[in-house]
Amino acid sequence: MGSSKTKKIAVLALQGAFVEHEKRLKNLGAECVEIRQKADLMQDMDGLILPGGESTVQGKLLTQLGMLQMLRDRIRNGLPVLGTCAGLILLADELGKDEPAWLDTLPVRVRRNAYGRQLGSFWVNGEFQGIGKVPMTFIRAPYVESIGEGVEILAVVENRIVAVRYGNQLGIAFHPELDEDERIHKMFLDMCRQGF
Repeated sequence: MGSSKTKKIAVLALQGAFVEHEKRLKNLGAECVEIRQKADLMQDMDGLILPGGESTVQGKLLTQLGMLQMLRDRIRNGLPVLGTCAGLILLADELGKDEPAWLDTLPVRVRRNAYGRQLGSFWVNGEFQGIGKVPMTFIRAPYVESIGEGVEILAVVENRIVAVRYGNQLGIAFHPELDEDERIHKMFLDMCRQGF
């Protein structure tokens, strides 16, 4: 898989901000396919994006549509994945308040809607490891309370972990697809090219 080859990135399109991710990826020369049903998961893909939205709704839909185990297996078998906001929650192997995990592939503990009503939405320019300062838009965002062995912290805002990497998995608490800066999506495409 040469770096000049167009990457085929699947975007979970059950609910949430998937169209914005597709725009960023297409700007960077990637081909996008939408995942809406189990059959869509049978195709070849170089990477997967789990977008923001409502994690509980997405998790229940993945379960009802028989897609949860297939996604879990593909991620565990090395498919590069970028989970943003709700996507981070879906990947986590542990959620705050003892809520059940969904995909259970990323060894972190995540707190949902962690910032409360006053800070339901906010924006900062924060440092992202390997990239520099990037715009970060938080909307009823989660954050990572603790990490397991092998998890690399990529960004911290106000002493809270907001971006991590674990092998082929990139988990981000904010919405990079809502800002013009495309460096995080480019980083993800580079992971896909390298087989992570």
